[in-house]
Amino acid sequence: MKVTAAATATVGLCLTQIVGWGTTFLMPSALGRHFERDLDLPSEVVYGGITVMFGVGALFAPRVGRLLDRTGARSVMAIGSIVYALSLAALSFSQGLVSYLLCWAAMGIASTLALNTPASIALAHIAGSRARQAIAILAIIGGFASTVFWPLSEALEAFVSWRGVLLVYAAIHLLVCAPVHLLVLPGRPTVGTQAAASTTPAPPPSDHTKRIFLLLAVAFSCGAFIFTGFIVHAIGVMRGLGHDPASALLLASLIGPAQVAVRVVELVFGHRYAISTSTLFAAAVLPLGLGLAFLAGGNFAVALLCLIAYGIANGLKAVLRATLPLALFGRAQFGTYLGRLALPQGIVSAAAPPVLAAVMANYGAQGVLAVTFVIATIALVATVMLVRTSGTIR
Repeated sequence: MKVTAAATATVGLCLTQIVGWGTTFLMPSALGRHFERDLDLPSEVVYGGITVMFGVGALFAPRVGRLLDRTGARSVMAIGSIVYALSLAALSFSQGLVSYLLCWAAMGIASTLALNTPASIALAHIAGSRARQAIAILAIIGGFASTVFWPLSEALEAFVSWRGVLLVYAAIHLLVCAPVHLLVLPGRPTVGTQAAASTTPAPPPSDHTKRIFLLLAVAFSCGAFIFTGFIVHAIGVMRGLGHDPASALLLASLIGPAQVAVRVVELVFGHRYAISTSTLFAAAVLPLGLGLAFLAGGNFAVALLCLIAYGIANGLKAVLRATLPLALFGRAQFGTYLGRLALPQGIVSAAAPPVLAAVMANYGAQGVLAVTFVIATIALVATVMLVRTSGTIR
């Protein structure tokens, strides 16, 4: 059986995305206490590194998106892996606040070059009509990053200390991820003959396209705020609603399986219904779950429904963040639009954890649920307007 270039690229990118998420966004969950002890940093600063990464990455995203449309993903993602390696190696020698945050800023640049958005752009260029399925596979496999890297980080730290763990991860980016990107990705976009790589400036978007983009940016940015912010406080919110620590942990642990399950459904059955159907469902189920939790979250069944709804919405959004812009704007300028969309999403993702932490401290779990419900409702309204404006999206 012949193995296609798209299949090879999908497998390779699944590997590099697991490494990318596991060694950056998820890494402080396993090593954060060691940073606090040895670098004498408060927990807020340790996890603030993630905020710095998202914020810096957002600033570079539009330019990188345009670059990906012109040059393809191979060299860009390979360079991103090298920057990851340098950033993690530097972090292993960090001695305090300034060097710690500067390393996370460098990882923000690396993430823009080699993490979620460029991987989706690469698959859109390579997989053609199968891009929706390929991106769904990427989202499914990427969801196992914590399963792989949390226990791996704990095991390695016992032998080589946290500084040694970071050096190991730097070596993986340099010796595994960078070569994988060079080997499995084409040098230039393969769609539309050479149109995607043309240096001819694209015509300005119409007013209709601008309206679609604005609605999409609002919907995605609202979703990014909730998905990045709420997950950090999910256990605390459940405890604030009156659930004991064991029940709160159990409830929060069900988010992951719900995310993976809905991504599998999208992979297997997604070709049978329009993308707009998935989009509306994801947008509607989130405020429903949050609203019920706000009204009666102390009830275990209601809390369970809320977190499953959150997991379903988050799981679908991980796929839709790439497939919906692809369906709306096409492949030729896909990187440009995805990069522009990544800017506001990155900014709100960076702001969400500390903002919701402040809400949690002042207004408790009910305050967090009220804020996220309002934002989810805004996202739902924007999504409905988007579908009405653009029509059924296949």
